[in-house]
Amino acid sequence: MIERHKHLLTPLPQRPVFKRLLAYAKSHWKILSVAMVLLVGGTGAEILGPILIKIFIDDFLTPGVFDLQPLIFLGAGYVLLHLSAAVMNYTQSLLFQKTALKIIQKLRIDIFEKVEQLGLSFFDQFPTGGLVSRITNDTEQVKELYVSVLATFLQNIVFLIGVFAAMFYLNVQLALFCLVLLPMIYIIMHLYRKFSSAYYAEMSEKLSELNARLNESIQGMAIIQLFRQERRMNREFKKINEAHHNAWYKSMKLDGLLLRPAVDFISIMALVLVLTFFGITSLNSPVEIGVLYAFVNYLDRFFEPVNQIMQRLSIFQQAMISAGRVFRLMDHDEFAPAKTGTADPQITKGEIEFRNVTFSYDGRQDVLKNISFKVNEGDTLALVGHTGSGKSSIINLLMRFYTVEHGEILIDGIPVEEFSNEELRSKMGLVLQDPFLFVGDVTHNIRLFDSDISDSKVKEAAEFVHADPFIRELPKGYGHPVGERGATFSSGQRQLLSFARTMAKEPKILVLDEATASVDTETETEIQKALEKMRRGRTTIAIAHRLSTIKNADHILVLYQGRIVEQGKHEELLAQKGLYEKMYLLQQGAEKLAVSEQGPAI
Repeated sequence: MIERHKHLLTPLPQRPVFKRLLAYAKSHWKILSVAMVLLVGGTGAEILGPILIKIFIDDFLTPGVFDLQPLIFLGAGYVLLHLSAAVMNYTQSLLFQKTALKIIQKLRIDIFEKVEQLGLSFFDQFPTGGLVSRITNDTEQVKELYVSVLATFLQNIVFLIGVFAAMFYLNVQLALFCLVLLPMIYIIMHLYRKFSSAYYAEMSEKLSELNARLNESIQGMAIIQLFRQERRMNREFKKINEAHHNAWYKSMKLDGLLLRPAVDFISIMALVLVLTFFGITSLNSPVEIGVLYAFVNYLDRFFEPVNQIMQRLSIFQQAMISAGRVFRLMDHDEFAPAKTGTADPQITKGEIEFRNVTFSYDGRQDVLKNISFKVNEGDTLALVGHTGSGKSSIINLLMRFYTVEHGEILIDGIPVEEFSNEELRSKMGLVLQDPFLFVGDVTHNIRLFDSDISDSKVKEAAEFVHADPFIRELPKGYGHPVGERGATFSSGQRQLLSFARTMAKEPKILVLDEATASVDTETETEIQKALEKMRRGRTTIAIAHRLSTIKNADHILVLYQGRIVEQGKHEELLAQKGLYEKMYLLQQGAEKLAVSEQGPAI
């Protein structure tokens, strides 16, 4: 990962992260208000229970008064309180969790939309597994914050307030003594948050690395097995997994020390304080058994929500770290190049011009140096050169995947920055060397979500590029299922489908990035015939690996280390006795050698 993306690994401060998470709940304030009222009601009903028991003990059991009617009312009230508390707590929990799921649904959509807006420069450098981890694992952790943490915190905080209110009602002096417990509990929580945040940040990052390595290994499994790299990949995966395990182990030791044991110790000290108070009080005056029962009961009820809060602090910390990673990504401003100006120009001719264009991916090393050329309407321009000469970079700039740093790119005499994305993408067709197919069927991959492309137009495009014969031979024809990345199709078949996809949109400008490199010779012959038809009336820029395929181009640019070193037609370049001629003779020799090694045809 390059330097400008390192900040994405740095955790955000928890306070602003928490505020942003709460902001997602604003649009659900009505249903949350109802849930809060039910929460207070249910908590109040639970708190009143021990007071009714206290009344029974002190007013009926101790003096031996068993008046039937008051006892029936008291018992019925106790049962009714518990039933109403159960109903209200169930309903408020359901409302909180329903709202939480809606919030996470919105958060996932927001981060996915943000990722779609980022430029290719970001995807070139940031690992795919890390992005997947943020959109899935991290948002899942945030979901737990809303589902199990915030609702529990609210419920238990309201319960604690109610418990102290009941304690003050029973005995003000003893309740004031119990207030000493709050600073002690706060210190434990503060220490836990301070140390656990670092551990959970490390855990989340190692999980992202695991996902990234797993994604890379699965996609490159053929290469791993071919070069017998299973042991090395296993060692590297084991190393990252060990680091993730160690971070988890540190957090588990911290949980074991500062969560339940520390709180249990404070609860024991509180119980000793209460019993001591009543013991001393009994020396001078009688002790009400009901009040003692109520206080011990409230202490037990006091520490149960404290324990629940402490146990969920670990989930809270994980959620805050994960939310910080999500918001880091959402705040990242490496956007795809966008339209400038208020005009809405249209591509009508398809003329292309580069004026003194210089470009660098990393800001240090130029991959294009002072590139200038012009392609007239309907002409074909071929780009040739060794690997790394800058051919694909010219295509990337023309498609506005990257921003031009120095120089200018014009289409129909208008800077490419002034066109809308819709205009550029609808009027420019791009066919890559490695075509990408989506899960679906053949028709879906040719139409590609464009409802304006009818089934007849899909078939017409397939016939145009000679893909129709092999599609008809498929068991389900145009409805034949396509797996992930079109793995069940040959490279030539995938390329034909990408040709059909491009032609279905009827682009004004056609861009071919070594489009026939993955196609066998027989299929290439058919595609070349289709390309002749495709180029008619369209401006075409073609990156050519096989020089024999661009003999008829109107103009050829020969690139070397980011510069145009030769240009002209095929015959003119051969006559110059330069780099183009060397490349052409080498390819001709290689092709003749391949033919001679095959032997005579049978």
